[in-house]
Amino acid sequence: MKIGNFEINGHAALAPMAGVADRAFRELCIEFGAAYVVSEMVSSKGLTMHDRKSDSLMQLGETEKAAAVQIFGCEPETMAEAAKKAAATGCPVIDINMGCPAPKIAGNGGGSALMKDPDLAARITEKVVSAVDVPVTVKIRAGWDEDNLNAVHMATLLEKAGAAAITVHGRTRKQMYAPPVNLDIIRQVKEAVSVPVIGNGDIVDALSAENMLKTTGCDFIMVGRGALGAPWLFRQINEYFDNGIILPEPPIEERMNVMLRHIKQLCENKGDYVGMREARKHAAWYIKGIRGAAALRQEIGSLETVSQLEAIAEKVVESANKSV
Repeated sequence: MKIGNFEINGHAALAPMAGVADRAFRELCIEFGAAYVVSEMVSSKGLTMHDRKSDSLMQLGETEKAAAVQIFGCEPETMAEAAKKAAATGCPVIDINMGCPAPKIAGNGGGSALMKDPDLAARITEKVVSAVDVPVTVKIRAGWDEDNLNAVHMATLLEKAGAAAITVHGRTRKQMYAPPVNLDIIRQVKEAVSVPVIGNGDIVDALSAENMLKTTGCDFIMVGRGALGAPWLFRQINEYFDNGIILPEPPIEERMNVMLRHIKQLCENKGDYVGMREARKHAAWYIKGIRGAAALRQEIGSLETVSQLEAIAEKVVESANKSV
């Protein structure tokens, strides 16, 4: 897939999940075969006010050659200034968030709230495109609610405003992340625009990835919550698309080793205090579905050190070996 003049080689992208898709997780997913990654969303106001946290969210790792920095906001001029700061990081693509359903984002006019004002969304896109030399993409939803499924209209306006690609999450803002995902609306967007369309929503394995492509005709797929605690999903998708082979889930020991590497890198990037608190949700995802997971959740909820996590990983592996 090409976004403007920028070429992406591979099959699947990692979605820009706030509080999850940080540098440590993005680089891990790249290691497992993610062809493209998008940063956590960064506040345009935060960037223009020189907020240190906003700046840190834009930091890309050495392996992040195919990466976009995502910005959000609802003021065209502010978004344009923020885009300039994002482009200064050297990222090859700028992405605009018009899909986040979180009340604190949408309630302030950003994210999915822009689905209610397509003209403003187009003005923002036009301003951002004019402000930077790299391609600009936009991530949208099916609509605000079932009575306002306006993704097709929105996408045509965004294309005219200069968007180089459009990602569609096939749910409304009202749905949040509740099923079902609407693949038909993604197909309609693909048929309505000439720029690449990336399909997003409920891709949890190789077969659901294939179904997204076949049903919608989209140019690329984006994996979000399906990768939580399972960055190897990208390896599974790639193997299926390249060779027709469905890989099994990794052995428990490998899963725990990946978890530990992930959390150690997280702590290296953010410090032990922040890293271990963020590790709690990641560890819960990594052990989901594993024998004895329920009994370990309380321990995970109070994690403070890597050594505590290592002890939990040992328990998980021992339990798995006993059950064989």
